[in-house]
Amino acid sequence: MPRLQADADTKRWVAVTDSLVFGGRRHRKAAIRMLLNQANRALGVAERPSGGFAAWAMSQATPLLMRKAAGRVLVWVWKADPELLVVMAQVREATAQLRAARASMPMEYDDTETFRGTYLGVGEKLAMTLPADPRTPPFATYTWDTGTHFVTVTAVCSDRERFGTVLGAVDELARTLRIVDDLALGESPTVLRIEP
Repeated sequence: MPRLQADADTKRWVAVTDSLVFGGRRHRKAAIRMLLNQANRALGVAERPSGGFAAWAMSQATPLLMRKAAGRVLVWVWKADPELLVVMAQVREATAQLRAARASMPMEYDDTETFRGTYLGVGEKLAMTLPADPRTPPFATYTWDTGTHFVTVTAVCSDRERFGTVLGAVDELARTLRIVDDLALGESPTVLRIEP
């Protein structure tokens, strides 16, 4: 299975993917708390006092889940304000069911623009800076179809007014994304055959 790699600017981003034990724990917990609050708001549920415990428990389990994903999922948070912005990149096999689900998305998801990645080539970008439903947080998605896999980057922001100020940094991060795969050697360990 292919894996993802990206060159995230460490001055702007904290990687959640490789943050084990105490490394990045504060950023990870704040990002999870923000995502839980956004989910509660979208469902119309008031924030519960136990939300802090749920964020802590999930922040403890996240690094192990990320390690199990083996590079198929990468996550970063905004370093200056981890509750402001969370970005997740993932690679998934392009099954018929996934293609059908993408084709049947609501009309507002058709408003995409062309987005060129440095390594993945031309893809699509959808920026929903002001979703119609005020409970929906602003977000942006980037998608590349490699033929066999879909590579997607999703950025979720907690502040509608500040989303435009950080979207350029998300663009930069998405451009650095690339797929890394293990290649099997042929009959000779000194010869690498690359299919046309």
